Amino acid sequence: MTTGRSLLSSLALAAGLGAAASAAQAQDDATVIALTQTGCQFVEAEGGVDHGFAPARKADCERINAEAGSDRVGDGRTLRLEPGKYVFRVTNVDVPYMLGFYLRAESAIDRAFLPSVSGGGLHLGVTKDYAIELEEGEYVYSCPLNTTPDYKLVVGGG
Repeated sequence: MTTGRSLLSSLALAAGLGAAASAAQAQDDATVIALTQTGCQFVEAEGGVDHGFAPARKADCERINAEAGSDRVGDGRTLRLEPGKYVFRVTNVDVPYMLGFYLRAESAIDRAFLPSVSGGGLHLGVTKDYAIELEEGEYVYSCPLNTTPDYKLVVGGG
């Protein structure tokens, strides 16, 4: 029997993977990248696997990702894009508290020079768009409210 949570997760994951795989949807000449947040992770960044974490609060994700987050990211994939305009369409599928999204340069030095985008308000079932024009460089994205690992994004030849 499929639970409501797993059905909702499966539907959102299928929609997100389709959009991320094609990455060809345009919104005002920007490419849309769909990302699915479930407990303590971004599903697409972990090879499309929803690990089924069920955090009740941020501290649960801090513990879970301290134990195995770096191993999971190592098994995931680096998102590679060309410089240009993007909309990161992020959905909170099943986390019972508010989430956010934070994309920034990987190194602290480059944060002064490369663009970034962040925001919150991702309550359960909510999807929000985060628009950014990416320049060549190395970035990471995460959710500090869901305490996900830092997932790597490379723009250009980097």
